[in-house]
Amino acid sequence: MRVVSLVPSLTEAVARSAPGALVGATDWCTHPSGLDVVRVGGTKNPKTDRIVSLAPDLVIANEEENRAPDLAALRAAGVEVLVTEIRDVPQAFRELARVLDACGVAARPRWLDEAEETWSSLPPPPARLTAVVPIWRRPWMVLGRDTFAGDVLARLGIDHVHATHPDRYPRVPLEELRAAAPDVVVLPDEPYRFTADDGPEAFPGLPCALVSGRHLTWYGPSLAEAPRALGRALRAARP
Repeated sequence: MRVVSLVPSLTEAVARSAPGALVGATDWCTHPSGLDVVRVGGTKNPKTDRIVSLAPDLVIANEEENRAPDLAALRAAGVEVLVTEIRDVPQAFRELARVLDACGVAARPRWLDEAEETWSSLPPPPARLTAVVPIWRRPWMVLGRDTFAGDVLARLGIDHVHATHPDRYPRVPLEELRAAAPDVVVLPDEPYRFTADDGPEAFPGLPCALVSGRHLTWYGPSLAEAPRALGRALRAARP
């Protein structure tokens, strides 16, 4: 089986579960570390000719991360493309099982069982908090409706204030974000790399939680540790 992955979290899942199957991945596929495959460009601008030259049996994509014209070009070249749709945690587990099955993984990997058990046995949160969750600045963009990351936070007791916005990733002026007066501002390190020096200064007087984007937005082996990692970061913001 020869697989090209255009989704970083799915790259990690396939690499862990089907060693040797991956022959190509995007420049943003950073896990597992030391992954030695052909790089095929970005998630939004993959080099389709390079992908075709690898003669993959399957290309793995996602309806949110990858562009329809690129996937259509691959299909037109005779390449089979599997497109995932992941909007919440249960759907992530279903889609991961579908991807691994398509990649020829005969037995359900242990990490997937452990991750699903972790999420199914979460204790009720002691209290619910409101949050603003920027994912970009210049312009400011936040989590809106129907997102995987929003569902992750909701299961941890964090209700983001734009969850009912008509758009999934709306642009919202900074003044409006501040005026929402959330209990916490959640700042992931991807897709925009918020840091202690780049992000919190925009929200004076509000607690800011710097969180791992891999734990907030990735669906793969990181799901097993995500509740603990995110919980620590959220608690640190509100001692």
